[in-house]
Amino acid sequence: MTSFLEFEKPIAALHARIDELRETADQDSIDLEADIGKLQAKADKMLALTYNNLTPWQKTRVARHPDRPHFHDFIDHMFSDFMPLCGDRLFAEDAAIIGGFARLGEHPVMVIGHEKGSDTESRLKHNFGMGRPEGYRKAVRLMDMAERFKLPVVTLVDTSGAFPGVDAEERGQAEAIARATERCLSLHVPMVAVIVGEGGSGGAIALAAAERVLMLEHAVYSVISPEGCASILWRTADKADEAAEAMRITAQQLKALGVIDRIVDEPIGGAHRDPTGTMTALRQAISEELDELLTKTAVERRQMRQDKYLAIGEIV
Repeated sequence: MTSFLEFEKPIAALHARIDELRETADQDSIDLEADIGKLQAKADKMLALTYNNLTPWQKTRVARHPDRPHFHDFIDHMFSDFMPLCGDRLFAEDAAIIGGFARLGEHPVMVIGHEKGSDTESRLKHNFGMGRPEGYRKAVRLMDMAERFKLPVVTLVDTSGAFPGVDAEERGQAEAIARATERCLSLHVPMVAVIVGEGGSGGAIALAAAERVLMLEHAVYSVISPEGCASILWRTADKADEAAEAMRITAQQLKALGVIDRIVDEPIGGAHRDPTGTMTALRQAISEELDELLTKTAVERRQMRQDKYLAIGEIV
């Protein structure tokens, strides 16, 4: 059953009415298909209209939807021969950031990404996708390995930010994020990063400083969460919607600013309504980007990164 968001209440009401009619039809053997069809068409039209006019704050809610596909879903449906690699060889294994060898179609790759979890138990296990220093140091180790074996790097970013706990700060969280960002920028092999849900702060950029950055249509990417921004500016998280509007966090806004390179369309109603369709489209998009990047030399790819990030924020 679809979990409706707050702004989808009118659509939820229509679906509830459809369910009632179906139950009545089954119990009383009445033909109500014509009425059900009209209501379904109205619900579909309302869904399309709603998702074509989402505000940045509404997109944030969609990006956080609990049924949105997560890292393990992408691995299961987009990649084959996945071999996870664990540990940073310094302290411990971090379950919030997962990576390993895999195959994307005909391309052998190193895939790395955040895993938020899909239920209470798995969310606690994966720390809600908030990586600790050992997670980012593991990512650096895997990028080193990818370069050694001349494998493209594909990253799937979905985190509200790196874990801000005292233990993480004691083990050098900021340094680990900086090293991961630096390693992305210094890679000689192709790198494609995808913001699949939330791309929050340094915890996201540490896996997203690639020459090609993609975003799913209803993903968000920002230096801080809208609630965090509102708390700083207005001393209340109640103005998160205003903060989201001002921060330019949507894929469409970031594409216009040159922060990302490509938007991958989601099915009407968001990725959580059709995860398979979303992942099929994303797999095709990543494959196309890799095909193009593999035609370029390492020097050309590094120049692409340099040009891309130096141009961000440039006043013309």
